[in-house]
Amino acid sequence: MKAVEVTGTLDEKGQLSLDQAIENCAPSRVRVIVLFPEVMEGEEIDPDDTPVEEIKASLRRALQEAKAGKRIPLSQMWEGLDVE
Repeated sequence: MKAVEVTGTLDEKGQLSLDQAIENCAPSRVRVIVLFPEVMEGEEIDPDDTPVEEIKASLRRALQEAKAGKRIPLSQMWEGLDVE
């Protein structure tokens, strides 16, 4: 078996939705291992605390896009933003 690491969200019905498509794979049945963040009793999950796995996946995507030439010029990044 080939392993691919991706992040996703588990909804209230228990359905898993991946954050990005898995490319270069033919449609087939797969095995899934789901890793949940450990939450101590009484501890609240900080909505601003992005999981490390999600950050790594985002950085990998950004690097792949940069290597493929899919970049936005810096001069265009601020267009449409109301920056004071």
